[in-house]
Amino acid sequence: MPVTPVDFASLLCSRLCHDLLSPVGALNNGLELLADETDPAMRQRCLDLLNESARTSANKLKFFRLAFGAAGGFGEQIDARECRGAIEGLLSGGRKVELGWLVEAEALPKPAAKVLLNLAMIAGDALVRGGKLDIGGEENGGTVEIVVRAEGPRVILDPDIRRTLTEGEGSEGVTPRVAAAFLVHTLAGGVQVSEPGENVLLFGAALGA
Repeated sequence: MPVTPVDFASLLCSRLCHDLLSPVGALNNGLELLADETDPAMRQRCLDLLNESARTSANKLKFFRLAFGAAGGFGEQIDARECRGAIEGLLSGGRKVELGWLVEAEALPKPAAKVLLNLAMIAGDALVRGGKLDIGGEENGGTVEIVVRAEGPRVILDPDIRRTLTEGEGSEGVTPRVAAAFLVHTLAGGVQVSEPGENVLLFGAALGA
């Protein structure tokens, strides 16, 4: 079933609101606790939680602006250092994920940068118990080739996300859960995905430079 730009915008907004609900909700809860708390040690604990939630919210917003929005300016390229910083921020909270950055280019075409960012997010989400996330990208003969590899104690890729990356939609069509995968498929025209395995997940995509 074709997805209109308005439909996709709605799906993407739903996905972003879902991802931001937890850290923003934690901010609200922390403020409520802080208002009623008089013990100095507990107040400091509340402040620490507020700082952590605020940092997580800011990191997610920074990532989403690059991955889905018009961040990076209105030129044709995005600074690769911005992409790396956004991914590091996204990975900084919760699970322990080590980032291996193998992109030598100083800048990437915007479509390639968005594919790289979204594949990194999907692979990072698949590392349910942490692990290593390696991201590579290079231009070869007018084509930008992107490789993302996730390895950890347990790697789980949602079957609908897998299907959307390779075919363009999941078993229920395009839903907020697969919005990032749909964007990747739209920009890259399909993604190579390794067969399901317990410890390793590999993505490959190629776009015109």
